[in-house]
Amino acid sequence: MPLRARTVTASLRRSLHCLHHSFCSLSLSKPQFSANCHEFLPWLERKADSAVSSSLFIGKSSYGRSLFASKTIQTGDCILKVPYRVQITADNLPPEIKSLIGEEVGNIAKLAIVILIEKKLGQGSEWYPYISCLPQQREQHNTVFWNESELEMIRPSSVYQETIDHKSQIEKDFLTIKRVFESFHLSFEDFTFKDFMHACTLVGSRAWGSTKGLALIPFADFLNHDGLSEAIVMSDDDKQCSEIIADRDYAPGEQVKIQIDVPKHDPLHDMKLELLHRNIVPHPEDMEDLTCPVNTFSIKEVKSDRGKGKGLPQSLRALARVLSCTTSQELNDLVEEAAQNDGRLARRPLKDISKEIQAHLMLLSVFIQLIEERNAIIMSLGSCRSPPLCERLSVRRTMAQDLLNGELRILKSVSAWLENYCVSLTS
Repeated sequence: MPLRARTVTASLRRSLHCLHHSFCSLSLSKPQFSANCHEFLPWLERKADSAVSSSLFIGKSSYGRSLFASKTIQTGDCILKVPYRVQITADNLPPEIKSLIGEEVGNIAKLAIVILIEKKLGQGSEWYPYISCLPQQREQHNTVFWNESELEMIRPSSVYQETIDHKSQIEKDFLTIKRVFESFHLSFEDFTFKDFMHACTLVGSRAWGSTKGLALIPFADFLNHDGLSEAIVMSDDDKQCSEIIADRDYAPGEQVKIQIDVPKHDPLHDMKLELLHRNIVPHPEDMEDLTCPVNTFSIKEVKSDRGKGKGLPQSLRALARVLSCTTSQELNDLVEEAAQNDGRLARRPLKDISKEIQAHLMLLSVFIQLIEERNAIIMSLGSCRSPPLCERLSVRRTMAQDLLNGELRILKSVSAWLENYCVSLTS
């Protein structure tokens, strides 16, 4: 059975730039093999001068090239051990190029340059067996390659804006690198923007975090991407190797990112905004990454509508309590209460029950709107029928449906909890 990797958030997000990998086993048809599948692991182990894995082999399934378990794998097992010397990092950049690229260019872009350089060398590259196995652009469905009409399928999701931002960053890095090459009369003409974008998406979808920032770990990145379980990469600087450890199961579409702003027409807009920026900052665990705005929250599935609402960030509930205030005195009371307790603004239920209900009903209305938006697009996607030859659109429509359905389940669980919480306050 092939081993697959998961995203930290809904399944499509992994196609952007998340760098957390995982695996699970699925019941699929017997794998098909190709010559390079048989040859790749022996080549890597010769290059590493050590064993890489005795529990996995490479095959092809309906998901493409995959890693298959050759024996039973249990939680906590080490499934891969790849020495640093056969990993690709920014240190693999030629010294004359590395010295010219400043810190404004991130590791993803630097690794993308490595891929492009090695690809240009063809069979003369020491990494040819690995580079030749990487997916071609036509095989990718990364959302940065989607056209405007395709992106409309995921407009309600934060993945839509992330895609636009990610493509913008790739363009910025490309221009910076191109200027560097041109100013020192180095050839960059063979690398088009599409080539660079393709290389960046390969890195973004395959690289693992390492002590050197990011690393492409051959063989390990044949793990496909799924939403059922996770694996952890452990870097051992003493042994100079990375180990991939099977971890616990996860649910698909584990997080949904939402953003809430203070209404511009609110008479207390400036006062509330100042309080929020000063006092209500989502905990790093609530966010996908630290580059998110402070009014962005990641929501997880609430397992029980009668439980404690685990999965709904306390900072988001605090924000709702602040937004429900209608006078400056109410805001000042929240500040005073925070000072008398643990210093965190609006983390406790409002003393006025009607206000507490109002705050959470406001949140509920936000989630209902998000649910309606996703339902509308899911229904429209279900009613569409692609021409028989349009395989690309069919695949991307399925990706969009999977993403939105995963987010929908999470949003419905939170809505159920909020509704039950409001009812409990009235009883």
